[in-house]
Amino acid sequence: MKAASLSFLSAVLLAVAGMVWGLVMAITGDHSTMPAHAHLILLGWVSLFLFGIFYPLHPSIDRSKTALIQVWIWIAGTLCVTLGVALIHSGHAIGDPFAAAGSMTVLADMLLFGWLVIRREQRTATAL
Repeated sequence: MKAASLSFLSAVLLAVAGMVWGLVMAITGDHSTMPAHAHLILLGWVSLFLFGIFYPLHPSIDRSKTALIQVWIWIAGTLCVTLGVALIHSGHAIGDPFAAAGSMTVLADMLLFGWLVIRREQRTATAL
């Protein structure tokens, strides 16, 4: 599977999960976990969708194992931070380590993505 395909598939699944979560909050009138819902939509839907746009524009990266790993790490980090923030905002302090671990994972993974982009730019510059 290519990184773009995994990105788009995951983005759609996480968007649907976020929409269902939003509907549940609206139906119950309990919006206490809205910050976690926002994290899920922004990291899960928006960021993964943007990765899915970037990778096909650069097919050599899209086919790489590193890009696929980058997407899997992003998914794991997103789920972890979302769970942590949801627990925190629903009154469970046990969510703090999850939110912290997920946040650090997503940050490290963005650095990996940045490295993929910079490496690609360097290769393009030397090819010219």
